[in-house]
Amino acid sequence: MATLKPGSMLLGTTRPAELRDWYVKALAPESTGEGAIDLGGFLLVIDERDDVEAENGQPGRAIVNFHVDDFDAVEAQLNAAGVKWISIEERPKGRFGTFADPDGNYLQIIEWKKGA
Repeated sequence: MATLKPGSMLLGTTRPAELRDWYVKALAPESTGEGAIDLGGFLLVIDERDDVEAENGQPGRAIVNFHVDDFDAVEAQLNAAGVKWISIEERPKGRFGTFADPDGNYLQIIEWKKGA
């Protein structure tokens, strides 16, 4: 059997233009054009849906993690984009920063400790 490799994620929202603008500003400031947002080879597709609430009622159920080499630099980029931080923690395996998008979905940046 083949191991599947994730290629994209569909994010349903009631306000696609606002959410797309936020994701470009926060995570892909060099992104241009319409359509899927390329996050290093993983595509984020944002689509208007009428079967979802305006805010995610269970944001911790699924969290997209971004592994980073320089936590401080990425934290500064996200601060400049005005993200809402949920927590920033030093853990035994690394440094974790959890933040929310405008719909309340959680995302994390993680800088793993060497050898963790």
